[in-house]
Amino acid sequence: MREIIERIKEIELEQLRRKKDNLSSYNTGKKIHKKQVAFHKCKKKNRWVFGGNRSGKTECGAVECIYFARGIHPYRENKDNVFGWVVSLSTQVQRDVAQAKILHYLREDWIEDITMLSGKKDSPKYGVIDQIKIKNVFGGTSVIGFKSCDQGREKFQGSSLDFVWFDEEPPKDIYEECKMRVLDKNGDIFGTMTPLKGLTFIYDEIYLNSFNSKKVWYEFMEWADNPFLSKKEVKELTNSLSEDQLESRRYGKFRSGTGLVYPEFDENLHVIDPFNIPNDWQDIISIDPGLNNPLSAHWYAVDFDSNVYVVAEHFEGGKDIEYHSKKIKEISKKLNWKSDSKGRLYALIDSAANQKTLAGVKSVTETFLDYGILVNPNVNKNMFSGIERVKSYLKKDNGRPNIFIFRNCVNLIRELKSYWWGENDTPKKYDDHALDELRYYLMSKPENHQKAPPKTRIQKDKERLFRKIQNER
Repeated sequence: MREIIERIKEIELEQLRRKKDNLSSYNTGKKIHKKQVAFHKCKKKNRWVFGGNRSGKTECGAVECIYFARGIHPYRENKDNVFGWVVSLSTQVQRDVAQAKILHYLREDWIEDITMLSGKKDSPKYGVIDQIKIKNVFGGTSVIGFKSCDQGREKFQGSSLDFVWFDEEPPKDIYEECKMRVLDKNGDIFGTMTPLKGLTFIYDEIYLNSFNSKKVWYEFMEWADNPFLSKKEVKELTNSLSEDQLESRRYGKFRSGTGLVYPEFDENLHVIDPFNIPNDWQDIISIDPGLNNPLSAHWYAVDFDSNVYVVAEHFEGGKDIEYHSKKIKEISKKLNWKSDSKGRLYALIDSAANQKTLAGVKSVTETFLDYGILVNPNVNKNMFSGIERVKSYLKKDNGRPNIFIFRNCVNLIRELKSYWWGENDTPKKYDDHALDELRYYLMSKPENHQKAPPKTRIQKDKERLFRKIQNER
């Protein structure tokens, strides 16, 4: 009898907890998890949260599934009879993590039926769920199905889906199959994961966005982002892990066997939205030439405080100098970029451009001149000095940046994020064309770049007016 009474108490406490902690209290109290809200607000079709353990990432996926299934998404157009999958690494992980989160936020009176793979449907939390049928507010029935990666790719074929939630990183073949499943309905793929497997395909396709897809979005979450973790808990968790473990377990960062060359680079700090720069800020173009390999060119500007702005990008391979010259001129015209009295543009270029082309008639430098671009090959190519110069611009002695990159310069941003040290303390010579010409440019600046010359009264007045206009936008 005593055991029965204790069990009843446990059930009552569980029911009270669910009533208190269900979806109605998710991000609606005094404490708001801002990055969770940002995830739900995002309209991109392929969005991911890279988060440490207990950062709040899994809640994003679970609540998003219920939003869609119930037809109550606060930031999307809702519809009836939604069908989606929750994909876990194994059935055990499904039961203990994703399934538990779904049940935590799913009110019992919203459930029409539950189909179990194992266990009893009147106690679904103790078993493994196959499908949950959910009452949609538009009158129909939505279905959340559960899949595990250990079932193999064949179990992921045939269905047409409105969404897929990956709880942790799936194998690539299953990810590709699920992308096909949402194609018919223009559905959503979203994932929540702690990057523990190194530089995988998700690192390339999502974090680096190697295909420059407009559908891709991601966010990092760490313990400090979770307002429901106390400072004491954060300190205890931090002290329990090594520095290497903290990168992934706390900050949700990708790691390789070697370190990043530019760990100072932070997209939230260094990447900004484009704006019309004043003509007085225009400096010069920098080019790393390539024929089969991509040619990289960027337009650089400097404000009156000696802050550098990377404002435009041309990045393309397999083309000749005539084509690249035409593209560089087109972009310069849009920017109203400065030129000489004959309309010729000024640019820095790799000193290797002095070599003759395959035709053996003219050098790359001479050929660019023929097409109206005055390239200067006298650049400092010392790699290690150049890397240190880039680092100094990314983070000055006072901790603030000295360089800002416009969001449209996607290839430079990608290379900064993916430039790793290799053997013998030398960076891996891969995908670094934009970084090469960034170094050429910054090495052309005076070494005491942080000490700007005194501003004239006219410069101060121009800067004041410009900032006033920007603030009013």
